[in-house]
Amino acid sequence: MQIFLAILLVAAMGATAYVLVRGVVTMASGRVGSSEQQQQWMRKRVLFQAVAIILVILILVVAGAAGR
Repeated sequence: MQIFLAILLVAAMGATAYVLVRGVVTMASGRVGSSEQQQQWMRKRVLFQAVAIILVILILVVAGAAGR
């Protein structure tokens, strides 16, 4: 179970990094796009960060339960 959660955590962190880098590169290149588009990228980043945090909490809970 912990391995599965760790794999999901790595995927969530990778997705967060991808969305963050893509947003920064888009802004740095001058192709800012619409305000709504920027908000969508920010929402995706926040969503992936929330998923990663939830997975960290689940990993800690599972590890704590296994240690008992």
